[in-house]
Amino acid sequence: MKILLAVDGSRYTKKMLAYLATHTELFTPSNEYTVFTVQPLLPPRARAAVGKEVVDTYYAEEAEKVLAPVAKFLLRHGIDAKGSWKTGPAGQSIAKLADSGKFDLLVMGSHGHSNLVNLVMGSVATQVLAHCQVPVLLVR
Repeated sequence: MKILLAVDGSRYTKKMLAYLATHTELFTPSNEYTVFTVQPLLPPRARAAVGKEVVDTYYAEEAEKVLAPVAKFLLRHGIDAKGSWKTGPAGQSIAKLADSGKFDLLVMGSHGHSNLVNLVMGSVATQVLAHCQVPVLLVR
């Protein structure tokens, strides 16, 4: 099975990983995993003020802060996952990769680091569900 893990470093990412670790039908080295995070775009004026090289370095460092602990967790469990990141709107970016990457399942936390708080599920999760054709497992 080809599984996309959408992560943002929040406590819901940790809950999602804990959930996976207790469900051996999903959490097995025989599955192919990609860990994906999306970095929000900096304001255009800030990007222009500091320059492309500084902005690109910032995005890469921020993505690594999210991806590295997840990769370490997966390696401890014998899973060597691919890591990937992008900048832009999180919900749409996650849904687009899930569909274009021909994943069998997308797993993500129900909430994350969003400024907008929804009662039932986070705004990113809502956007993913609205745009994604791949089955989604939300972990709360």
